[in-house]
Amino acid sequence: MVIWSQPAIADLRSIHDFIAPDSRFYAKKVVHDIREKTSVLGQLPKTGKKVPELDDDHIRELSLYSYRIIYEIAARSVFVLAVVHKRRDLKAEDIRKI
Repeated sequence: MVIWSQPAIADLRSIHDFIAPDSRFYAKKVVHDIREKTSVLGQLPKTGKKVPELDDDHIRELSLYSYRIIYEIAARSVFVLAVVHKRRDLKAEDIRKI
């Protein structure tokens, strides 16, 4: 099961709100595509690569467009922790683990 954390949901809203002034269509499409990309994680949680900044085999990421979808593999679920722009200087303390 894939569970979205509140910070990750807030990230999606921010992404939508950033794109929407130029195109409401693409804002919705990007958010939809990001959510869709995570749907496979319930069956294939190790699909993504390890997040180099964290060096933890349970924290992984998928890439889509200009974004990194960061998630944590737990016993029976996958928790989406954050969606961050690839140009952002990500630090370990920026990601709240479950």
